[in-house]
Amino acid sequence: MKQNKPEGNGPRPTMRFSAAEAPPAKSAAAAPAPVFGKTQAQLPSKADGFTFAYLCERLPSFVQTFVYREVEAMTQLGMKPFVVSIRRPDDPPEMAVTMETPVFYMPEGGEVRTKIDKDRELGRLPFRLHRTLPKHRSTTDAQRMFEAAWIGPILVAAGIRHVHAHFGGIAARTAWWLKKLFGLTYSFTGHANDIFCDNDFPVKNAMLVKDAKFVVTETDYSKRWMEEKHPFARGRIFRVFNGIRMDDLPQASHPGGVPKIVSVGRYVEKKGFPDLIKACAILRDRNINFTCEIIGGGEMEAELESLIFRHNLGDRVTLLGPRSQAEVRERIASARVFALACQREKDGGSDNLPTVIMEAMAIGVPVVSTRVAGVPEMIDDTKTGFLVAEHDIPAVASALATLLTADGLSARFGAAAAAVARERFSAASSALELARLLVQNSKVDAPASLEAAHPEFRLGFWRKLTR
Repeated sequence: MKQNKPEGNGPRPTMRFSAAEAPPAKSAAAAPAPVFGKTQAQLPSKADGFTFAYLCERLPSFVQTFVYREVEAMTQLGMKPFVVSIRRPDDPPEMAVTMETPVFYMPEGGEVRTKIDKDRELGRLPFRLHRTLPKHRSTTDAQRMFEAAWIGPILVAAGIRHVHAHFGGIAARTAWWLKKLFGLTYSFTGHANDIFCDNDFPVKNAMLVKDAKFVVTETDYSKRWMEEKHPFARGRIFRVFNGIRMDDLPQASHPGGVPKIVSVGRYVEKKGFPDLIKACAILRDRNINFTCEIIGGGEMEAELESLIFRHNLGDRVTLLGPRSQAEVRERIASARVFALACQREKDGGSDNLPTVIMEAMAIGVPVVSTRVAGVPEMIDDTKTGFLVAEHDIPAVASALATLLTADGLSARFGAAAAAVARERFSAASSALELARLLVQNSKVDAPASLEAAHPEFRLGFWRKLTR
């Protein structure tokens, strides 16, 4: 299975709704400038005491909220990560998010190459990099090598020895080059299509897994999948659920009136919106009173609009398009049920642990979804919602009908869902688990406060030496 999702400088497989421009790139030596409501991190030094580096393709991002929440929760633990983003955020202004932790933004691609080529011409590059550069500069995805060549000396000078990336994509492949060129170790968190689908780049998924200190996946399903796909990595693959912040979510309002179904996601194959729309047609034919709002945007919008028209659902189902994070959450809070009919894509990709399901549960809204990938690890069937088979449209309709019509059931399931979300999907708990993996499996030291509070962070001399 090849991963045909676009990367590089082309369109990225996330929700882009406008051509909002990011601020112009600054060089590494430029003074810190305000970025998205906060400040850009300055060049690090050993005196800063950074314990490791986060390396992200684009941070923060509206469609990857779990990443910046983890970074901030890790900072609150006292782990002091140096946070690097290869690219600047490009969310539309109305959807832009900010984060408290400063982020160090690398220059744009052309500037990175120019700097490295100039340093090679002047003989400033380390021997290994000087020798490697001509061999790979014209290969597919060579930009990852240049990015590593640019950021590597900065990390080494700051005493940073380990890098953690999110997604087995651009950032992880840059981390792979950091190991090859500078000897830094790396780990990464794999999420969904980035691990389920192979890529066409010289640095393959198997190479990323083989050379990583350890790999994190977000579900037990994907952990088992990776162990079967990469048996050489058994014992180095760990499950850590993505986490969400519970304190900034609204609570379910259980309004009266016409009961509402809400669904959220990019208008792409794996979200299963055609199945949801067809299930809504069944509900209408059964004379069940409801409305359905589908929030998002993407390549299937025209197809979905056509499907709504063909089923004469214009007065029941609405494609709302993109909305701000705050509005999305408020609309979920006003729903009787949240629905996401996840399905596997033709190339093998799928959702794994949809963040929006976590948020709906934490808000206190029951969820109807499918038994795809890690979704069954989120929803307790018949307790916090309903799980049905993939593409079983009548079953989707039946589950929705039950929650739309049974008195008090939505509120009861919703309360149970909120309790499960607090127990399984806390950002603080997830960050603590990842911190433990970093300390026990790589040369990342825990602060004294963390060692005092959690004995598993205290390692003996030999254990530290052999990490």
